[in-house]
Amino acid sequence: MNLCFRRIFVVILVALAWAVVWSPVGVLTGIIVDPGGSMDEMWVAIGAYPGFLCGAVFSAVMGIAEGRRRLNETVLSRVAAWGAVSGLVVGVIPFVLGTVNSALPLWLWSIVTVGAVTILSSASAVGTASIARMAKKRALHGASGDAV
Repeated sequence: MNLCFRRIFVVILVALAWAVVWSPVGVLTGIIVDPGGSMDEMWVAIGAYPGFLCGAVFSAVMGIAEGRRRLNETVLSRVAAWGAVSGLVVGVIPFVLGTVNSALPLWLWSIVTVGAVTILSSASAVGTASIARMAKKRALHGASGDAV
């Protein structure tokens, strides 16, 4: 039972980290879309919600697809691919749940939204794996006494 709670904790941690990293993207979107500040949107949340969902989906997909292999042991191209899969899954959610109210055609809006979320998710996955690799190297150097 302890392993189950540990995995859930890791999923939540990764999801929260991605939400924090994606929050400035939401603010940047708000600056581009609404430079005058006339919309009553919480732009930080616009970036944080998909970041949290993509992080959670990525962690779940990695846990299922890679089995016993840890994140720092997985090839970066596979990590990027699983990140893209999580981005596709989360990016499609708004279109499955309802129609987007926009002046843009639906096909263009869907390409922009799904594409941006997929690219961000893939980049976040590679970043997460890189951080995990650096932490593993640091732990190995610290254990051997060679750390400065």
